[in-house]
Amino acid sequence: MGVIKAAIGDAFLTSMWVFSVPFLRVFTAIVSTFLGVQTNPLLVLFITTNLVTILVLIINLIGNFLGGASFNPTATLSFYVVGLRPDSSLLSLAVRFPAQAAGGVGGVKAIMQVMPTQYMHMFKGPSLKVDMHTGAVAEGGLTFVLCFALLVIIIKGPRSLFLKAYLIAMTTVGLILSGSKYTGPSMNPANAFGWAYLNNWHNTWELFYVYWVSPFIGAILAAWIFLFLFAASPAAVKQKKA
Repeated sequence: MGVIKAAIGDAFLTSMWVFSVPFLRVFTAIVSTFLGVQTNPLLVLFITTNLVTILVLIINLIGNFLGGASFNPTATLSFYVVGLRPDSSLLSLAVRFPAQAAGGVGGVKAIMQVMPTQYMHMFKGPSLKVDMHTGAVAEGGLTFVLCFALLVIIIKGPRSLFLKAYLIAMTTVGLILSGSKYTGPSMNPANAFGWAYLNNWHNTWELFYVYWVSPFIGAILAAWIFLFLFAASPAAVKQKKA
């Protein structure tokens, strides 16, 4: 029952995340236009980062309320490898990953139903803009950096929840900008699957290789290197989390 509850929590949280993220572009456009700074890239980026920070805070609070639910399979895997989730097992991950993918589909379908028509042009999921192998390396590398940063921020970073969220937001926005010419990027297989399902390429080797296998490899490498650099035992990680 514990695994089923965790999977349900993951599916719900993932659907919320995937549903909410597209609104960031809309809100950024609205706020920047209201402030008259829409032509200043740095100020627009600052607005986006603050909006992402708010979303990360809200999602994390909901995830904690749901008993540690997660919306990103790669983060879930990294946390498992370093011992941040001692109650998890490979079996539980095998159940939670499909639940997160289903949540991604639910979030995408929901956002397509409620978003006003005038903002539809802002909606697009991850897409491969280079050859498949280059895309796989890019997505894996970006996911590696994201997961490593998450581990450092959450385990070794500041105690302030706001500062943690802001650092996560800065990292995420920076990586999205860096990977925009390659894979989108996604750095979240559940998010990529949701948009791929909408566009009917969810059962392709391209999606599996670029947006699942490579990010998982990046997530595992990030956890291993974090353990090597910081010698973080599961007990130390658990104590830091508390």
